[in-house]
Amino acid sequence: MAWIQIRIPATKTTADAISDYLVEAGSASVTFMDSDNNPVYEPKPGEVIFWAQTTIIGLFDASHDMQLVIDHLQEKPELKDNFNYKIEQLEDKDWEREWMENFHPIKFGERLWICPSWRDVPDPSAVNVMLDPGLAFGTGTHATTSLCLKWLESLDLTDKTVVDFGCGSGILGIAAIKLGAKRVIGIDIDQQALDASLDNAQRNGVKDQLEVYLPENQPEFKADVVVANILAAPLRELHQVILGLGKSGAEFALSGILEDQAQSVCDVYQTLCDLAPVEIDGEWVRVSGIKK
Repeated sequence: MAWIQIRIPATKTTADAISDYLVEAGSASVTFMDSDNNPVYEPKPGEVIFWAQTTIIGLFDASHDMQLVIDHLQEKPELKDNFNYKIEQLEDKDWEREWMENFHPIKFGERLWICPSWRDVPDPSAVNVMLDPGLAFGTGTHATTSLCLKWLESLDLTDKTVVDFGCGSGILGIAAIKLGAKRVIGIDIDQQALDASLDNAQRNGVKDQLEVYLPENQPEFKADVVVANILAAPLRELHQVILGLGKSGAEFALSGILEDQAQSVCDVYQTLCDLAPVEIDGEWVRVSGIKK
């Protein structure tokens, strides 16, 4: 199917309204893009933050009458006096195939591979986790997930109990099982993440070794290894909860932390743990250590 998109500059005070107007005009989807490269990393739960200068992109079927869209938009109070836009014709592609082509098997450490299901496994003798990109975060392509996977691959997880706090797609927990863990407990505030974790565990033949829980439903346990790939603010605020999941001497890793946030996370954990040197991947870091 062929598509046309309209790009409209907005501010953080007009972005939401313009989005609604595009939907009213028949847009199949609306995308918000930062116009000035000022990313927002940590909105509060339930909070939607727009950049000071935001580009709103509305996607329409190529047969749509764009003049009707323009007429509809220029009547709106936010656009009446200053309506700038650009209409672009998109190349007609098999977008599903195009999306799939972007994902390749990725190696972490010496023996761990994360492989999309539609790709051939590069090394059948390696530890292979089959994982398709889905609605829950975590495919191995992001530096924060990569840092945690490399850390897990470096450990001896044989017969260990591992907890994945903020499990997302289940990628870390499934990798831990494939690397020898006896029991993995995934915890997430989003039921969709728990469902995705179980689906991916089923695909990898390890569903019987993975337990998933909402925080309010988790059982009492003490893990040998704790990994939490979330964000710096909740890592600081929930440090006692996260460390409480592990026994004395438990190994732990924390990620989802920007380099300039690393010290503030270390400051919270260092009184209760022996910290290892921070590991850096681009602008992201991993904090790890052993619980005292």
